[in-house]
Amino acid sequence: MDLEARLDRIEAEAAIRRLVSAYCFTIDDRDLPAIAALFADDARVASEDGVMEARGIDAIMAQYLRRFSVLGPGAHYMHDVVIDFYDGDRDRATGRVSGHAELWRRDRMMVAALRYRDTYVRTPAGWRFGERVLGFLYYVDVADYPGILGHRDRNRAYDTPMPADFPEPLPSWSGYGEGAAHG
Repeated sequence: MDLEARLDRIEAEAAIRRLVSAYCFTIDDRDLPAIAALFADDARVASEDGVMEARGIDAIMAQYLRRFSVLGPGAHYMHDVVIDFYDGDRDRATGRVSGHAELWRRDRMMVAALRYRDTYVRTPAGWRFGERVLGFLYYVDVADYPGILGHRDRNRAYDTPMPADFPEPLPSWSGYGEGAAHG
């Protein structure tokens, strides 16, 4: 990779990290125009549990408005960001982002550990989300937080608890014991 390509990749990574950070502030501030500006026109926003599924800015914004109607104040924090670039396409990248959120939902304080599976696309306006898929390790009332990792039904954001989106369904999680037994 020549110097120009290396510099472009460094600048792209910085812009994508800024995009990921901006998501937290705009969501927590309910800054609707700024939220819409984070996404490519044909972007998709979904959740592993199937509750969220929207494609295109109008559908994405309608989905966020529905989500905001059941949420009070909250704070989203992103922790680790891994960005993978395509050698053959300098205008596209994928990423995995881990984080947590502190939220007022269903008239109580809740906490969530989450991951995003992202696709980023370079547009004339800069890097944008092409796809953002949300998954939960847990989403729970703070009173139920102690010991929550001892349960499979750790997504308790809804009336009926649901299984967590990770790590149990991951092939690496189910397969690690087999390798350890033979190691």
